[in-house]
Amino acid sequence: MNDNNTELPSVQRTSREELRELVRSQLQALLEQNNLKGAKALLVPVQPPDIAEAIEGLPETMQAIAFRLLSKEEAIEVYEYLDSSIQYALIEEFKRQDVLDIVGKMSPDDRARLFDELPAKVVKRILEQLSPQERQTTSLLLGYPPDSAGRMMTPQYIAVKENMTVTQALDRIRKLAHVSEIIYYLYVTDASRHLRGTISLRDLVVSDPEQLLSEITRREPVFVSTETDRKEAARLIQRYDFLALPVVDSEQRLVGIITVDDVMDVVEAETTKDIYALGGVASGKENYFQTNIFTVARKRVVWLLILLITNTATSAVIRAREDILEQVVALAAFIPLLIDTGGNVGAQSSTVVIRGLNINAIGEGKVWRTIGRETAAGSLLGIMLSLIVTIWAYFLAGNLLVAISVGVSLLAITFLASFAGSALPFLFDRLGFEPTLMSAPFITTAVDVLGVLIYLTVAQQLLGGAE
Repeated sequence: MNDNNTELPSVQRTSREELRELVRSQLQALLEQNNLKGAKALLVPVQPPDIAEAIEGLPETMQAIAFRLLSKEEAIEVYEYLDSSIQYALIEEFKRQDVLDIVGKMSPDDRARLFDELPAKVVKRILEQLSPQERQTTSLLLGYPPDSAGRMMTPQYIAVKENMTVTQALDRIRKLAHVSEIIYYLYVTDASRHLRGTISLRDLVVSDPEQLLSEITRREPVFVSTETDRKEAARLIQRYDFLALPVVDSEQRLVGIITVDDVMDVVEAETTKDIYALGGVASGKENYFQTNIFTVARKRVVWLLILLITNTATSAVIRAREDILEQVVALAAFIPLLIDTGGNVGAQSSTVVIRGLNINAIGEGKVWRTIGRETAAGSLLGIMLSLIVTIWAYFLAGNLLVAISVGVSLLAITFLASFAGSALPFLFDRLGFEPTLMSAPFITTAVDVLGVLIYLTVAQQLLGGAE
């Protein structure tokens, strides 16, 4: 294999996924041949996120070698895109000065996120060797709660005073642009750094050079405090289509900004967490697919044990109604159908409500309206499904009373499941529990136990009376 394989035009016709896989496979092949010059040339035209993914796909013994092929500027940018476990492995692999060169030049918010994932001893060792300014900035961010706006903000922004002219503001942008994460918004403060408003770069360009900033400032800015939950900050940026959101302290002084790229990471992390929780899988900060298999099993077993224990109530209900099952054995065949249907209906309702809570689509005054709407939808579903299943049950069992028992029970179960599925997330949210994690197992258990109880009670009333 020669350096011609590294030409970008040869892979531009492929999709981004194919490009990343091609880079990874060629990089691994070149490293196996000890062709470091060819490997370095291969990475030159590749974007930093794609380089990071290619390195993550390499065998562990090659990851550090591939990373060392990058220039210092590239290494800093690529390092921020790597998974935290690989970041830690590279820190352990590199010399002390190599680590400081990379970590010391990371943006403060990215550095704080990295330190969140590293062992305390490693963080302490690196902090001690950072410059006083970088150490102070990083320690400040680490001092805020883990899921707060203060923890994810960056102090690298451009602020201007109200009494500046447009010309002075543009000069300040030129002076500070290289150390600021974003220059499209300027944040206007008074002499005490209290946030007064915002000015866009466009506003400056089209304004008179000698005009005062106080005359073109947009007042009543949207902002968050350092203690605000990061999910709320993400909602505000999404709602107002901001590129950045200012962060103030308890005295309304501007201390940082949250940029849209950081918000995208938060949204992805929260969505992943919710999806895992819906399946009853506890998710930690580490990458799930790089977690030790025994840790995975330990996290999953908690809810499974809870469900296993609580579902013994279903067995107790069946044992209490053994007499009717012994008389009409055909009843037992429809138990799975009923509880599975109820579970599915409950899951649909809970999913709708949980998503509404997560995106703030359900206000305080809409709780009972939402529950009523979902319960009504479940009732309609129950009517349609019960008519169909009654006919089907009669065809299978050849017993009209059994068929009616199944149909009536299904109607009652879908009503119950839709009510529980919509109400429980609100209840857990009000009690301070995580609705996504708590709702699924409790809805499943409630529908199983009460569904079987309803079914066998209806059957006993109909069939017992007939006898």
